Amino acid sequence: MQRSSLVTVTDPTGRAAVPFHTADASAPQLSVFDSAVTRGDGVFETVAIFDGRVSGLDAHLGRFARSAALLDLPAPSPETWRSACAAALDAMEPVPEATLRLVLTRGTGDGVPSAWVVAAASADHTIARTEGVRVSLLNRGIPRESPADARWLLAGAKTLSYAVNAAAQREAARRGADDAIFVSSDGYVLEGPTSSVVYRVGNRFGTPETGATLAGTTQFAVFAWARRQGFETGTDLITPDQLRGVDAAWLVSSGRLAAPIREIDGQAHPVDTTVTPAVNAWLRRGDGPE
Repeated sequence: MQRSSLVTVTDPTGRAAVPFHTADASAPQLSVFDSAVTRGDGVFETVAIFDGRVSGLDAHLGRFARSAALLDLPAPSPETWRSACAAALDAMEPVPEATLRLVLTRGTGDGVPSAWVVAAASADHTIARTEGVRVSLLNRGIPRESPADARWLLAGAKTLSYAVNAAAQREAARRGADDAIFVSSDGYVLEGPTSSVVYRVGNRFGTPETGATLAGTTQFAVFAWARRQGFETGTDLITPDQLRGVDAAWLVSSGRLAAPIREIDGQAHPVDTTVTPAVNAWLRRGDGPE
């Protein structure tokens, strides 16, 4: 067994008798004409694995289907993709932390989509989870309401078009930060390039709610934990100044889990050293949203 594995999903809709098969992750598999390569025209999900347990797969599959619909891609069969994920995990050497990457693209233009699942060992996120991250606030260049009447902007889809996200993280690094948080052109906090923003004010956990953010599966799971602990939860229109004034804040994502924000644009920010390990222990259990 290897530290990574590949399952090619030959029929993502699940109608074929054998809709997927294992493949050699180290061998060439993708055409240079695939729309994933030429246009970033596809969708994906990254699902965390902790000690062999898959975290929140149903929530990821639901968002995967919604993303596919927004791009007019074939509807992925949950059963097929769930089985493909299990096959990829079975073919991989057990490690404490891993990820499953589910990908669906438009293919090479012949009407046949390309699809696969890759399982691989995760990077070590211990420092981010324990010591926290420094963030830089960056203008996303769109107002918070624009995606509501501009479906083609794909604000609710998790697409392969990550050039802007990667550029934002490079700009954050140039500014001496570890990551970025996007702000709308009309002055509201949105999300990180690869994460959701969650914050606590007193007995309430919140997250930005605008038409320009992606529904976060990890954010949903954090809210599930918060409600079990007796916290209130909700969504807000929040400005950068308001974010600076919250009691604690985190960037949350499937792989990194909850990374406390310890600095915003060079200014120190309080870190909740009690909540953070409790939330991450919950997320590692993989219970997901309620």
